[in-house]
Order: sequence, then C-alpha cells, then structure tokens
Amino acid sequence: MKNMLYKEIKLVTHPTTLIFLSLSAMMLIPNYPYYVTFFYSALGIFFMCLNGRENHDIFYTMTLPIRKKDIVKGRFLFVIAVELVQLLAAIPFALIRRTFTIPDNEVGIEANIAFFGLSLIMLGLFNLVFFTRYYKDPNKVGFSFALSSIIIAVYMILAETSVHVIPFMRDCIDTKDPQFLFPKLIFLTAGIIIYICTTYLGYRKSIKLFVALDL
Repeated sequence: MKNMLYKEIKLVTHPTTLIFLSLSAMMLIPNYPYYVTFFYSALGIFFMCLNGRENHDIFYTMTLPIRKKDIVKGRFLFVIAVELVQLLAAIPFALIRRTFTIPDNEVGIEANIAFFGLSLIMLGLFNLVFFTRYYKDPNKVGFSFALSSIIIAVYMILAETSVHVIPFMRDCIDTKDPQFLFPKLIFLTAGIIIYICTTYLGYRKSIKLFVALDL
C-alpha cells in the first residue's frame, strides 16, 4: 500500500491541490464563510480525479499486479491525507486570528473548535457522495462532483444559518475559544466520529461498485 500512496502522490496529485492548501489562510478574512476553505479541498480532489481520467490513470493502475480494491484503498488513503493536511494547515491560522482584533464573524460561525468538527462532517459527506458515484462510473467525474457539491453546499447553508436562528448555536457554539469549551469539544468529537464513519462507508461502497464495474 505504501507503493500505491507513492503512485498517487507522484502521478495523481494536481498542482491546484498544493495551491488550495495555502487557502487555509482564509481563516484570517473577516466576515467570511470559513467552510469554503474545505470546499476547496473537495475541488482539489475533483481535479485529481479529472486529471486521472484524462491520463487514463485507472487503466494504467489496473495493469499493475494489484487487486481492484487496492486501487480504491490507495485513492481513499491519499484523499484522507489531503483533507487532514488541509485541516491541520487551517488550525494555525485560526489560532493567529485570535491574536488580532478581528471582529466577530457576522456571516457565519467563528473559526473555533466546533467549526473544525462541523467541517469534518462536511468532508465526510463529500467522501461518501462523491466516491460512491465516482466509482460507479469513473468517466462521469463531473457529474459526481456536481452531485456532491450540491450536498455539501446545502450542508454549508444549513450550518451557517443555524448559528443565526438556533439560540444554542448562536450563543454557545458560535463564540470565540475558549468560551463554552466543553460543548465545542463534543462537536469536535462528534465530527471526528461522523467523518470516520461516512468516509469508511463511502470506502466500502466504492469497493463494491468498482469491483463489480466491467472496465
């Protein structure tokens, strides 16, 4: 599997993936929907899969002495690594934000602990929807991204709206750290668990779909 990850890094990584990692600095923008930062992670994954289609990545990989499910496993491991690196890259900027006299985010949630948990849920939903559709027909990568984009766009709208209309979200969760630390840690923990579950479900379903696919 180490060789599969090496192959993903060398042959699949799209230049925009590295560029989008730098967009974690958007945590410093006042009055901004910070979930957009992680939408760019999804966009970078789409570009990787699109680039792979144009370069016949799946056809090439299937000529290697590996099982079809290992192709899916390698891609998922690489995607998870990209998403977690984006998350880790955003944390320092969220901490730096606290040292500045930046006013409260009027658009949506603050860049706090709960926000990272909610962002993990969004990424997990993307992995579930995008890859289960992608491995059903790798040639229709655009449709897979369009469908998953709609899902996470709806999620972002609901998540941002909640901090304006739900009193608990507004008064407790949408606050600067370390205020209301315990409920925020619950959100973070729940986000980690949901991310793991949705990503794993997407992984298992993707394997079944890809193994059954006649290429």
